[in-house]
Amino acid sequence: MKKIGLVYIKGAVPGFENFGELPTHLVKSNGLVDGKKASNELDALIIPGGTLLESGDISDDLSKEIKQIAKDGKPIIGVCAGLQLLANQTDIGRKSEVPIIKEGLGLIDVNLSPLISSDRVNAKVYDNSFITKGQNEDVTGFHTHTYGKIEGDAKPLFYSKIQRMNYGDVNKKSEYNIFSGACNDDGNVIGTMIHNILDENPIIRNNLLNYIDASSEDIEYIFAKNKEVKSKINMEVGIDSGHKIEKLSGEFLKYKNNGKGPKFLMIGSNGSDSGKTFILTGLAGALRKRGLKVALMKVGPDARDIVPGLYLTNGKMEDYGSIKIGHLGWMDIKLAIDKLNKSDYDIVLIEGVMSVFTGLLNEKVPYSASEIAMSSDIPMLLMSGVNKGGIESAAVDLVAHANMLKKLGVTVEAILLNKVYNQNIFENVVPYIKNNTQVKNVLNVSKLKIDGRGFTPEVEIRYDLFSKYALECVEENIDINTIASMAKNVNFNRIVPFEEIKNKVI
Repeated sequence: MKKIGLVYIKGAVPGFENFGELPTHLVKSNGLVDGKKASNELDALIIPGGTLLESGDISDDLSKEIKQIAKDGKPIIGVCAGLQLLANQTDIGRKSEVPIIKEGLGLIDVNLSPLISSDRVNAKVYDNSFITKGQNEDVTGFHTHTYGKIEGDAKPLFYSKIQRMNYGDVNKKSEYNIFSGACNDDGNVIGTMIHNILDENPIIRNNLLNYIDASSEDIEYIFAKNKEVKSKINMEVGIDSGHKIEKLSGEFLKYKNNGKGPKFLMIGSNGSDSGKTFILTGLAGALRKRGLKVALMKVGPDARDIVPGLYLTNGKMEDYGSIKIGHLGWMDIKLAIDKLNKSDYDIVLIEGVMSVFTGLLNEKVPYSASEIAMSSDIPMLLMSGVNKGGIESAAVDLVAHANMLKKLGVTVEAILLNKVYNQNIFENVVPYIKNNTQVKNVLNVSKLKIDGRGFTPEVEIRYDLFSKYALECVEENIDINTIASMAKNVNFNRIVPFEEIKNKVI
C-alpha cells in the first residue's frame, strides 16, 4: 500500500491544514517510519509549515532521508516553512541590522527573506511540474508568513495575488504580484507559500495520488490511515511537549459543546505589546490539555498571531480564523459565528487587534475589536502589559477602558495585568480597579525573564519555545476553570451603526 509521510518535529504545525487527508505516517526527527528509514518506506513526503528552521529540530538523519527521497524521484511537497527547508537559505533577520541566515537543504534553487502576508489568495499556475498538470484555473488557499519573499532560478509554479503585505495595501491593480511556489529541475520537489493547496484544489491533490500510482485500494488505505495520523497528532499538546491531552472530566465537562454551540471569549487589550498573543496561546494550550476542543480567531487580517496557539492545540487554521474589519481580514463576524455555532468546538478564543478601541471612530463598521464584541455580545478578558507605564498607569488605563466598554454594552469578565514585576504594587491597585469598575476578577501574570530573539510574533518566533513558556506561565498564574467560566454562548445580533457608536462615545 502507498505511504505518504508528514514531517512531525518541534516547530511544525501538522494540524494547521488537512493536506488533502493524505498523510499516512508521521516522520519524526530520527527520519524513521515504523523503525525503518523513511526513504525506504514512503512513496511521498509532505513538510508542513511552522518554525522549522528557527526551532532547529531538523536532524542530520532527517535531512539525509529528505534528500534521498528527492534523489529517488519521489514527490516532496513543502508548505511555507517546508519550502524554507527545501530552499537554499532563509534570512530570518526581520528588524535585524544584519541578515540572520538559516541554511536549507538546497533542493529548490531559491532563497527567502522577510515579507509579511496573511491573505486569502488566488494564484496563477505554471505548468512546470506533475503537480500542476491540468490545473488550468487559479489555485486558492491562504498565506500566513513572515519570510515570504522568494528569489532564485528555480522553475516557478505559482504567483499569488496578494492585496496586503508588510501591513499595507499594495495591489490596487489586483495583479499576480508574489512569487509563491517553485520546484526543482525534475519537478518532483515542490515548495509553496500557499497553505491549503492540497485541501482546496482537488486537481493538485489528485495529481499527487496519480504520480505515486495510487490505486483505488491505495486511496482507501490512505484515507483510513490518515484518520489514525490525526488521532496521534491530537494525543498531545504541541509536539514532544510532555503534555498529553487529558480526558475531559470533572469541572471542565460543563464547558463541552453538547449541541448548543461553543462558548466564546475575547482577549482584548489597551494597546499593542500587551501580550495578547502570549496569553491567548497559553490559554489555548491549557484548555486543550484539559480535553476541550478550542477554536482560535483573530480580529483583523494578521492571522499569524493565532498560529502559536494552534501549535499547542494542533488545531486547524479555519476559514474564519481572521475576522473581517473594514476591508481587512477573511470572514464577516456573522458568517463566522454562524459556522462556529454548527461546529463541534467547545470554546472559542478571539484575539483582539491593537487596542479594543483602535478604529472605533472609523466610519467603516465594524473596524475595531470592541465592535466585533458588541455585534454578538461576546464577553471579554481585558488586559494590559505593565512594562511601559508601570502597574499604576496600566490600572488607570484599564479602568477607563473597562468603563467605556460597559458604556458600549460589552461585558468585561476580567481584567488582567501582564508582565507584573511587583506583587505588592499589584495587590494595592486591585481595590482601585474593583471600586471603579464592575469587574470582579482582577488577575495578573508575572514578568518573565526571557532573553534573545524567538519570542516576538511580529519579528521572530519559535513556536516550540514561545508556546512552552506561554503554557507554563498561564498555568502557573491563572485559574483555568475561572477563565473557562467566563466564556459564553453567543449569537450574532447586529453591526452597530457608526452614528450610534459616535453618540455613545462622544
